[in-house]
Amino acid sequence: MAPERWLFWHRRDLRLADNLGLAAAAAATPAVTGVFVLDAAILSDPLMAPARVWFLCQSLRELADRWRAAGSRLLILRGEPADLIPRAARAVGASVVAWNREVEPYGRERDRQVAAALRSQGSRVLVDWDQLLVDPEAISTGAGEPYRVYGPFLRNWRGQVEGRADSLEPVDAPTGLLDLDPAALPAESAPLWAALPRLEAPPTAEELGFRFAGADLCPCRPGEAAALAQLQAFADGGVNGGPLAAYEPGRNFPGEAGTSGLSAALSFGSLSPRQAWAAAQGARALARSEEALGSIGVWEQELAWREFYQQALFHFPELADGPYRSPWRHFPWDNDPARFQAWCQGLTGLPIIDAAMRQLNESGWMHNRCRMVVASFLVKDLIVDWRWGERAFMERLVDGDLAANNGGWQWSASSGMDPKPLRIFNPFTQAARFDPEATYIRRWLPELAHVATADLISGEIAPLERRGYPAPIVSHKVQQARFKALHAALPRG
Repeated sequence: MAPERWLFWHRRDLRLADNLGLAAAAAATPAVTGVFVLDAAILSDPLMAPARVWFLCQSLRELADRWRAAGSRLLILRGEPADLIPRAARAVGASVVAWNREVEPYGRERDRQVAAALRSQGSRVLVDWDQLLVDPEAISTGAGEPYRVYGPFLRNWRGQVEGRADSLEPVDAPTGLLDLDPAALPAESAPLWAALPRLEAPPTAEELGFRFAGADLCPCRPGEAAALAQLQAFADGGVNGGPLAAYEPGRNFPGEAGTSGLSAALSFGSLSPRQAWAAAQGARALARSEEALGSIGVWEQELAWREFYQQALFHFPELADGPYRSPWRHFPWDNDPARFQAWCQGLTGLPIIDAAMRQLNESGWMHNRCRMVVASFLVKDLIVDWRWGERAFMERLVDGDLAANNGGWQWSASSGMDPKPLRIFNPFTQAARFDPEATYIRRWLPELAHVATADLISGEIAPLERRGYPAPIVSHKVQQARFKALHAALPRG
């Protein structure tokens, strides 16, 4: 008797190794077929960045190859998941459809619709968590409430992660799967198979109507193999004095290669959080100095920040639409379109701000230190609504993730889950501390390569030296004083 066929629906888990939903399906039956839907709602979203479409398409090409190597195939469909997943299940005769859960409001509602449609036709559904080390439903305060502050969350989260070390070991990719034979499908399934909007191969970004010219500049590399290679290069340095061993303070210097470059891999799931954690623990076991151990601990805390924002969005989906702190709904923003466009284009006249925005525009990625600096500048110098910046980032970022992006912007704006109510970054101080030789500024503002380092950091560039580069559009000293006055006038509560 032929084994029962299952479908595994990929979304933000574009890998075969350490994919918990896929591993559960392969443990139940070798007859597993993969499916990915190019979701019309996501692709038509005006906030969909070309960089993310590039990363997705390149990752799908490798994923399809891995399914073939495992003995089965990956179906690529294009359209509405609530329609296509039930149709695909009927077409291949799958009695069960499995997938991994998501935290974003759109994904959760989409999954409810798909599950309802599957059950209405008699198909079974298997879902579980995969994209987090600690599920949002498994972590809460002593009062049983979701965490709103990172520090207590971190302590609980770390305790759970360290207490479940054995269950967090990454699992191998399935092998020996059984492919379906379209010619052998039952007569009633054949027309359903023929009518499926299948793509013969994963598309390119250009074929989907997107153009991304920054692939060579982007530090995030698509695909499961590249993610694992980047993780190994980053974490093995924890033994030999490489990036992980020097992550603190190296992560703060945008002109240096001090970060992992794995943000997009974690967002798309070409790397699992368990693989990242295991690599950190391997480096920790072999670390040779207190400095290296401290750096590893800081990177682990960054993994916790990712999960803090994920659980926050899961429990408070309204964060996607506005500020967590209610007084910020009444803030009197200037929202000057010309200043906002100057910020977007990297033409504010402040070199560290413009270098960061040029990096984003050209590479689809921005160093995290710079994300904080440019966010603070937009909100607290230009006095532009942080949601404008949040959207601008999502339109450009290769690692654009609703939970992380929203959480980061609300942190920078002081409107989110943060016990410190007001935080203002001085762009000149930040440049002096974290780009002291102006390496980063010169890299992304080549028209200013001739300017003295001190002038690049201070922004005090003589008119003749500017050669077309704009003068500062605002005074930081004046604007921060004005912002503080506006903030002080906000209603409390």
